[in-house]
Amino acid sequence: MTASLPDLLLALPGWAVLLAVFLLPALESSAFIGFVFPGEIAVILGGVAAAAGRMPLPAMIVAAVLGAVIGDSIGYAVGKRWGDQILHGTIGKLPIVRHELGKHLESAKAFVRKRGPHAVFIGRFTAALRVLVPGLSGMAELPYPTFLLYNVLGAVLWGTGFAILGYVAKNAWEQVATDARDAGLAPTRRGSDPDESLWRRRETACEPRRR
Repeated sequence: MTASLPDLLLALPGWAVLLAVFLLPALESSAFIGFVFPGEIAVILGGVAAAAGRMPLPAMIVAAVLGAVIGDSIGYAVGKRWGDQILHGTIGKLPIVRHELGKHLESAKAFVRKRGPHAVFIGRFTAALRVLVPGLSGMAELPYPTFLLYNVLGAVLWGTGFAILGYVAKNAWEQVATDARDAGLAPTRRGSDPDESLWRRRETACEPRRR
């Protein structure tokens, strides 16, 4: 039976898991890797590895945050310099990337136009937006210091939260990862506005209390 990528990551020595926790978030928006393997999965697995004593949890958190900040900064720079060329040529022509762009690009553009710098923070917590918002922010010429501020705030909360989730979940990490993936995909399904989707999910969660 072929091992899955998460299983392979968990089989690595601690230093290699730490490297993956840095690299996979760093490549999410800078190379569109997030369309194939969401970065929060790597961060959750880093927390699992830390719980097993293979690397300190703070080291995993720092790696996740640095990877997220550096990767999104690269995505911003690439979007500012080569935005349309990347989206409609080169990497954008790869089948998996072209398919995901077709589903999410227009809603992501609308989200950035509507929310401005706040889209950088909010987008960190949704799958497709996390891949697209940094480059679109560069294309929209959002000032880099403003982008960096919201990027760092989102990365610190995101990296710390998912690493701790993995640390606490341990062997139950797959359910945590599934819930995180579903929550991250919901706001960017075709034809939905991310803000409206998040609001509907909050209303649904509160519904039993109202009855």
